[in-house]
This record gives sequence, C-alpha cells and structure tokens, in this order.
Amino acid sequence: MTDPSATLDPATTLARPDLAALTLEGRVRAQAYRATEPLRCVQALADIHAEASPASERVDQLLFGEIFDALERRGGRVWGQARRDGTVGWMDAEALGGAGALPTHRIAAVDGDLPLNALVRSGEAAQAGLVEIGDFETDPVTVAERLVGVPHALGARSSLATDCSGLVQQALLACGLAAPRRSHHQAELGQAVSRAEARRGDLAVWLNIQPGQSWTGHSAFMLDQARVLHATGHHGAVVVEAFAEADARYLADGFQPAVFRRLTP
Repeated sequence: MTDPSATLDPATTLARPDLAALTLEGRVRAQAYRATEPLRCVQALADIHAEASPASERVDQLLFGEIFDALERRGGRVWGQARRDGTVGWMDAEALGGAGALPTHRIAAVDGDLPLNALVRSGEAAQAGLVEIGDFETDPVTVAERLVGVPHALGARSSLATDCSGLVQQALLACGLAAPRRSHHQAELGQAVSRAEARRGDLAVWLNIQPGQSWTGHSAFMLDQARVLHATGHHGAVVVEAFAEADARYLADGFQPAVFRRLTP
C-alpha cells in the first residue's frame, strides 16, 4: 500500500515524525496528533524560519493580521503553519497574539506603516489605503507596477521587500486571486499558453527545483510581449526587464525553459 504522506509537500504539511496536526491523522504517520492554536501576527511583518533557530533560513513571512496555526511552543519560538499560504515553519512568539475577532479591512496602499495586504480590524489602523475585506483590485500587473523599486530579499513577501514569487503572490492577493507561495505552484495556475501568445498579465515561470533549497524557480509577470516585471536578485529590486535578457540569464544558470500561464480568459 502506498504511504499517503509520500504525496504531501513537507513545506506545506504541518507534520514531523513526532508530532502532526490533528487534521492530518490518518494521512501522515506521527507519534502524536494535536489540535492547532490560531494566533495572529501583531507586528507589521514577522519572519518564518525553516528551523527553530532564528538564524536558520527565512522561508516566508507573516503580514500583520494574518493567522498562524501553532502546534508547538519551544522556548520563545512557535512551530506551525501560515494559514494564508500554507507555509510551515518557526516564528518568534513575541510576533504573535490571540486570534480574536475577524479582520474587517485590508491594506491596499504600498507606502504605509503596514504592508500591502495586511489584515486589520475596524478602528485598528489609521493609515491611508484601508479598504473593506472583499474590495479587491482588478489587475495584478497594475499592483505589481506600484512595487517597482522595492528591494529584493529571499523569503520576503511584502511591499517593503520581496522575492520573485512573493511579488506575484501579493499582487494576486490584492486582486482576490489564489496565491500560492512557491514558483512551482504558481507554474500550475490558470492555463498554459505559448511564448508567442504571452501577453500582459500572464505569468512566466522558470523552474529550478533542487533538493535542500526552499525556492523552486523564478516567477515573473509579463508586462507586455517583450518585457517582464519581476523581483530579481540580479538587479536587487523589483524591476522591468526585457524578457530576452531575463530568459538568457536563467537558462545560463541552469533553470528550465520558461512556462507561461494565463490566469484569466
């Protein structure tokens, strides 16, 4: 019989050999199962790390107001799963508080004290760009264009700093669209189109899945048929670049040829 846990992504599965989320009982093997505790990010941004040590790799971030489903506390650290995008990892306990009431608004501005897509309750934040939950933008590329110049940083996903897939995720979230965190999942969104058909708003994803690394490729928006808009370590920021230049660089670095995905008809 096939082990059902073999098909689950460890980066998004809240389970270890000794402990797993109660909802995974019967799907993964663990010595114990426990219910999670919903906690809320109470800082503008808080890092999620791969290991209990805060010096370990940053694999994601939590934005203000987002929920972290905690499964274990160890000293001043908490192990659990980011509810908004499913990333599993460790966080600083001081960045988290009780879940409390549901958010009523999200941050739509990119230059306030709280980052784009942070979730707040009525009366909790006075900054500009506050819109009601459910009031979404209509064009992810227009959102991403407002982030040109934002610094590139691996594991980041905000309007203060971001990596490539974080930029795509945040632009999609601002439009109320499904927004996985990693490039290999973003490469499965929508419908495949050819390079010749690629247009503004399509995703271009160069995959590079390697054992032992959390990132799985490079994601970009097509700005038009000839240019991409992306967060790149090569330029150190969110930039607009000729597709041909970016494509040549990623192919030379061993990435797979780009796939193109259309998110909307």
